[in-house]
Amino acid sequence: MTTQEWKFTAKDIAEKPDLFLAGHRACAGCGPATVFRMIMKATRGPTIVTEATGCMEVVSSIYPYTSWAVPWLHTAFETSASNASGIEAALKIMKKKGRLNHEHVDVIAFAGDGGTYDIGIQALSGAVERGHDFLFVLYDNEAYMNTGIQRSGGTPHGAATTTSPAGKSIPGKLEYKKPIADIMVAHNMPYVATASPYYWKDLMTKVRKGLEVEGPAFLHVFAPCPRGWRSDPAKSMEYSKLAVESCVFPVWESVNGHCQLSIPSKLISLAPQKKRPVDEYLKGQGRFRHIFKPQNKKLLVDVQRMTDARWECLLRKCGETPKTA
Repeated sequence: MTTQEWKFTAKDIAEKPDLFLAGHRACAGCGPATVFRMIMKATRGPTIVTEATGCMEVVSSIYPYTSWAVPWLHTAFETSASNASGIEAALKIMKKKGRLNHEHVDVIAFAGDGGTYDIGIQALSGAVERGHDFLFVLYDNEAYMNTGIQRSGGTPHGAATTTSPAGKSIPGKLEYKKPIADIMVAHNMPYVATASPYYWKDLMTKVRKGLEVEGPAFLHVFAPCPRGWRSDPAKSMEYSKLAVESCVFPVWESVNGHCQLSIPSKLISLAPQKKRPVDEYLKGQGRFRHIFKPQNKKLLVDVQRMTDARWECLLRKCGETPKTA
């Protein structure tokens, strides 16, 4: 079955055993934990996982317990992509020598925004340039949550973290979120996509596409963190939905350099009146509480302006004509 024909259903999820198991130590409402479970449900066969230091590495592997039902390796903050490269190269040699019992073994590398946008981008860029066949998954909770909620290249403009505090002089992070998926498209990768756990079918289909493509694939997954965002743990999926509906985090994919919107974002492009204002997404998140103070009105305008500008840029990349509501 090709990726174009593959359609995940609730029955598929119910019938396939979990490969990322319950019993981990993730916080209540943890977005990445949901993301990991979905991704592992979408695997197609024998799989090896390598994971950088981060929240999900810690909560899923506290000795002597593990939440992984597949071969799993912990690697340093900066080296999940290079570790995946080595695994993939070793599998090729083993197959060549007749020492591999499987026709194919998939390799998945997981890293958070710190281990992707910042510390790990050198290893990731090198692995992609060499053309290793693996899926790299960025679970983006928008800060270094594991080490104390410090800002990262994935932290959005205006967000308060322990290293970009919101005060009278500096109202949160001054810089804008790095366009990491666009950077990976610029590497001429065969497959790059963004996904949100609220739209679970879209997410799981993209996982399968990334696994089936020949060569490196990159999947950027939105992953709310109630602890770092200071948000209601019960609303993680609601924020995953609002991020897409407000175009803060559109969902799209690039296949051999050809960009196209995925259905949730495509519907917004066809009916702009369905696009939600950014403030609806920001409300309820403690990291953005200061934005709603009268003295920071310009900051809220800036966030909306940048969101709109990036959305219109994406529409043009996808061959869409920007429409007004």
